Amino acid sequence: MEKTKLINPLTKYYHGSYKWQPQEAPAVQAKMHPVPDCGEKSYQGFGRLKGRRALITGGDSGIGRAAAIAFAREGADVVINYLPSEDEDAEEVQELIAAEGQKAVLLAGDVGDEDFCQELVAKTVEELGGLDILCQAAGRQTANADITTLSTAQIEETYRVNVFGMMWLARAAVPHLKAGACIINTTSIQAFQPSEDLLDYAGTKAAIRAFTQGLSKQLAPKGIRVNAVAPGPIWTALQICGGQLKESLLTFGSDTPMKRAGQPVELAEIYVYLASDAASYVTGQIFGVTGGMFT
Repeated sequence: MEKTKLINPLTKYYHGSYKWQPQEAPAVQAKMHPVPDCGEKSYQGFGRLKGRRALITGGDSGIGRAAAIAFAREGADVVINYLPSEDEDAEEVQELIAAEGQKAVLLAGDVGDEDFCQELVAKTVEELGGLDILCQAAGRQTANADITTLSTAQIEETYRVNVFGMMWLARAAVPHLKAGACIINTTSIQAFQPSEDLLDYAGTKAAIRAFTQGLSKQLAPKGIRVNAVAPGPIWTALQICGGQLKESLLTFGSDTPMKRAGQPVELAEIYVYLASDAASYVTGQIFGVTGGMFT
């Protein structure tokens, strides 16, 4: 039998420095340098989600995009939620999913709006004929090094998108989820090791951690699993539209034990695992993908 070649994880993906490349939020991934690797060319599916129906927030770019591509290549139909200004990225994902013979529906809108969250779930169920996987990857992150200049507007918006939207979507989705369905939230290393310039963002990620664990206990008797993924420094559009201060972006990820930032595709398998029947006895767990930073 042919041996599988070992690949050094320190150099498997881009491991250089990054240039300052600010964009207005929300940024477009297609204009980044280097463009994040979301598995467009590398991810191979094995039919682990055949026939499943998934709603993915933030599915146009970054981690949500990697999950969308992976879910489709595993046999799932997908609804992708994103902001209207991210059409360019979202349409690319739709084409990739269609190439796999799976259904891809684009539903633009802001998950920080309670009414839209209700509408998003309803339209997903209508388009896909039901809902089996709610994957919540959308998020807002704005770095600020001085709490005295941290505006109430920023705090409220960060919590509205990251926490309120997640709860609103889960509340709307649960009546449609049957035994065997699942919810996968996205928290962060910031829930465990908060940075001094991400106070509001880190607070939301800690709230997501608690929400995930509490909801998992509530829904376990229904046969619905709830877990979360906690990424470390991952190269996504979130980082270049205010998510990092300039000095932090230039050395982004270099302070991890693996000395590099991660790529979105490196999280895809975790999302697939948590969505699949292989994780049938897994709920209330937080899975770190952090380059060696402890969660």
